[in-house]
Amino acid sequence: MLLSIKEMEVRKIAFAETWQPGEIDFSDSGVRQAGPLRAAGMAELLPHSGEEVRVHGKVETTLETECDRCLGRALFPLAASFDLFYKLVDPDANPEGTAEIEIDEGEAEMGFYQLPGLELEDILREQLLLQLPMQRICSETCKGICPVCGADRNETVCGCDTIRGQILDERWKALKDLKVQ
Repeated sequence: MLLSIKEMEVRKIAFAETWQPGEIDFSDSGVRQAGPLRAAGMAELLPHSGEEVRVHGKVETTLETECDRCLGRALFPLAASFDLFYKLVDPDANPEGTAEIEIDEGEAEMGFYQLPGLELEDILREQLLLQLPMQRICSETCKGICPVCGADRNETVCGCDTIRGQILDERWKALKDLKVQ
Protein backbone atom coordinates (compact mmCIF):
# COMPACT_ATOMS: atom_id res chain seq x y z
CA MET A 1 0.00 0.00 0.00
CA LEU A 2 1.49 3.30 -1.10
CA LEU A 3 1.20 6.15 1.39
CA SER A 4 1.00 8.88 -1.24
CA ILE A 5 2.41 12.31 -0.42
CA LYS A 6 -0.07 13.92 -2.85
CA GLU A 7 -2.96 12.34 -0.94
CA MET A 8 -1.47 13.39 2.42
CA GLU A 9 -1.39 17.01 1.20
CA VAL A 10 -5.20 16.84 1.22
CA ARG A 11 -5.90 14.61 4.23
CA LYS A 12 -4.47 12.13 6.70
CA ILE A 13 -4.35 8.53 5.49
CA ALA A 14 -5.77 5.97 7.91
CA PHE A 15 -4.90 2.33 7.35
CA ALA A 16 -6.23 -0.93 8.78
CA GLU A 17 -4.90 -3.78 6.67
CA THR A 18 -4.30 -7.52 6.95
CA TRP A 19 -1.66 -9.40 4.94
CA GLN A 20 -1.62 -13.18 4.70
CA PRO A 21 1.66 -15.14 4.89
CA GLY A 22 3.76 -14.66 1.77
CA GLU A 23 2.33 -11.26 0.80
CA ILE A 24 5.22 -9.38 2.46
CA ASP A 25 8.69 -10.64 1.53
CA PHE A 26 10.82 -11.60 4.55
CA SER A 27 12.95 -14.14 2.63
CA ASP A 28 16.25 -12.22 2.68
CA SER A 29 16.12 -12.00 6.50
CA GLY A 30 15.76 -15.74 7.17
CA VAL A 31 12.28 -15.17 8.60
CA ARG A 32 8.88 -16.42 7.45
CA GLN A 33 5.49 -14.96 8.30
CA ALA A 34 3.58 -17.72 10.13
CA GLY A 35 0.21 -15.99 10.57
CA PRO A 36 -1.81 -13.03 9.38
CA LEU A 37 -0.10 -9.65 9.74
CA ARG A 38 -2.46 -6.95 11.00
CA ALA A 39 -1.62 -3.26 11.01
CA ALA A 40 -3.63 -0.17 11.86
CA GLY A 41 -2.60 3.43 12.09
CA MET A 42 -2.33 6.81 10.43
CA ALA A 43 0.03 8.61 8.04
CA GLU A 44 0.07 12.38 7.86
CA LEU A 45 2.04 15.19 6.33
CA LEU A 46 3.18 17.46 9.14
CA PRO A 47 2.26 21.11 8.50
CA HIS A 48 5.08 23.66 8.15
CA SER A 49 7.75 20.95 8.28
CA GLY A 50 9.17 20.84 4.77
CA GLU A 51 7.25 17.69 3.74
CA GLU A 52 7.97 15.66 6.89
CA VAL A 53 5.70 12.64 7.25
CA ARG A 54 4.58 10.98 10.48
CA VAL A 55 3.46 7.34 10.40
CA HIS A 56 2.16 5.83 13.62
CA GLY A 57 0.18 2.76 14.54
CA LYS A 58 0.34 -0.85 15.68
CA VAL A 59 1.38 -4.07 13.98
CA GLU A 60 1.06 -7.69 15.05
CA THR A 61 1.87 -11.09 13.60
CA THR A 62 3.77 -14.30 14.28
CA LEU A 63 7.15 -14.80 12.62
CA GLU A 64 8.96 -18.12 12.24
CA THR A 65 12.70 -18.59 11.98
CA GLU A 66 15.37 -21.18 12.63
CA CYS A 67 16.44 -21.71 16.25
CA ASP A 68 20.05 -20.54 16.73
CA ARG A 69 20.80 -23.53 19.00
CA CYS A 70 19.07 -26.56 17.47
CA LEU A 71 18.10 -25.32 13.98
CA GLY A 72 14.49 -26.30 14.70
CA ARG A 73 11.40 -24.14 14.30
CA ALA A 74 11.21 -21.03 16.51
CA LEU A 75 7.98 -18.99 16.63
CA PHE A 76 7.81 -15.37 17.76
CA PRO A 77 4.41 -13.75 18.31
CA LEU A 78 5.08 -10.03 17.91
CA ALA A 79 3.00 -6.94 18.66
CA ALA A 80 4.52 -3.47 18.44
CA SER A 81 3.53 0.16 18.36
CA PHE A 82 5.47 2.55 16.17
CA ASP A 83 5.71 6.32 15.77
CA LEU A 84 8.03 7.21 12.90
CA PHE A 85 9.07 10.38 11.12
CA TYR A 86 10.30 10.61 7.54
CA LYS A 87 11.85 13.45 5.61
CA LEU A 88 11.96 13.95 1.83
CA VAL A 89 15.37 13.19 0.33
CA ASP A 90 16.67 16.38 -1.28
CA PRO A 91 18.11 15.43 -4.70
CA ASP A 92 20.14 18.67 -4.77
CA ALA A 93 21.82 17.98 -1.41
CA ASN A 94 24.45 15.74 -2.99
CA PRO A 95 25.24 17.01 -6.49
CA GLU A 96 28.56 15.15 -6.85
CA GLY A 97 26.79 11.81 -6.54
CA THR A 98 28.87 10.63 -3.57
CA ALA A 99 27.28 8.25 -1.12
CA GLU A 100 27.88 10.41 1.96
CA ILE A 101 25.48 13.09 3.13
CA GLU A 102 25.92 15.03 6.34
CA ILE A 103 22.94 14.90 8.70
CA ASP A 104 22.39 16.68 11.99
CA GLU A 105 21.63 15.01 15.32
CA GLY A 106 17.84 15.28 14.94
CA GLU A 107 17.91 13.62 11.53
CA ALA A 108 19.65 10.54 12.95
CA GLU A 109 16.28 9.49 14.42
CA MET A 110 14.46 10.06 11.14
CA GLY A 111 13.89 7.98 8.02
CA PHE A 112 13.97 9.31 4.49
CA TYR A 113 11.65 8.84 1.52
CA GLN A 114 11.45 9.68 -2.17
CA LEU A 115 8.41 10.74 -4.13
CA PRO A 116 5.71 9.57 -4.76
CA GLY A 117 5.62 8.35 -1.12
CA LEU A 118 6.23 5.52 1.34
CA GLU A 119 5.43 1.82 1.00
CA LEU A 120 3.56 0.70 4.13
CA GLU A 121 4.74 -2.90 3.72
CA ASP A 122 8.40 -1.79 3.90
CA ILE A 123 7.74 0.16 7.11
CA LEU A 124 5.96 -2.80 8.74
CA ARG A 125 8.62 -5.29 7.66
CA GLU A 126 11.34 -3.13 9.21
CA GLN A 127 9.42 -2.67 12.47
CA LEU A 128 8.77 -6.41 12.85
CA LEU A 129 12.39 -7.37 12.16
CA LEU A 130 13.51 -4.87 14.80
CA GLN A 131 11.24 -6.60 17.33
CA LEU A 132 12.92 -10.00 16.92
CA PRO A 133 15.44 -10.95 19.64
CA MET A 134 19.13 -11.03 18.76
CA GLN A 135 19.39 -14.69 19.71
CA ARG A 136 16.45 -16.52 18.21
CA ILE A 137 15.84 -19.69 20.21
CA CYS A 138 12.84 -22.02 20.25
CA SER A 139 12.74 -22.12 24.08
CA GLU A 140 14.88 -21.11 27.05
CA THR A 141 15.49 -24.80 27.76
CA CYS A 142 16.77 -25.62 24.26
CA LYS A 143 19.88 -27.82 24.55
CA GLY A 144 21.04 -27.27 20.98
CA ILE A 145 23.05 -29.56 18.74
CA CYS A 146 25.87 -31.81 19.98
CA PRO A 147 29.20 -30.38 18.77
CA VAL A 148 30.63 -33.88 18.35
CA CYS A 149 27.98 -35.91 16.51
CA GLY A 150 25.47 -33.25 15.45
CA ALA A 151 22.46 -34.84 17.15
CA ASP A 152 19.64 -32.62 18.39
CA ARG A 153 20.07 -32.88 22.18
CA ASN A 154 16.41 -31.90 22.72
CA GLU A 155 15.32 -35.17 21.06
CA THR A 156 18.03 -37.64 22.07
CA VAL A 157 20.89 -38.15 24.50
CA CYS A 158 23.86 -38.85 22.25
CA GLY A 159 26.39 -39.87 24.95
CA CYS A 160 29.29 -38.05 23.31
CA ASP A 161 32.31 -37.27 25.51
CA THR A 162 31.88 -33.60 26.46
CA ILE A 163 32.38 -31.70 29.71
CA ARG A 164 30.30 -28.56 30.28
CA GLY A 165 29.77 -28.21 26.53
CA GLN A 166 33.49 -28.47 25.65
CA ILE A 167 34.79 -31.16 23.35
CA LEU A 168 37.47 -33.38 24.88
CA ASP A 169 40.29 -33.68 22.39
CA GLU A 170 43.27 -35.83 23.34
CA ARG A 171 45.64 -33.63 21.30
CA TRP A 172 45.21 -30.79 23.82
CA LYS A 173 45.67 -32.95 26.93
CA ALA A 174 49.33 -31.91 27.38
CA LEU A 175 48.27 -28.29 27.86
CA LYS A 176 45.91 -29.18 30.69
CA ASP A 177 48.66 -29.19 33.33
CA LEU A 178 50.51 -26.14 31.92
CA LYS A 179 50.83 -23.37 34.52
CA VAL A 180 51.17 -19.80 33.32
CA GLN A 181 52.84 -17.24 35.59
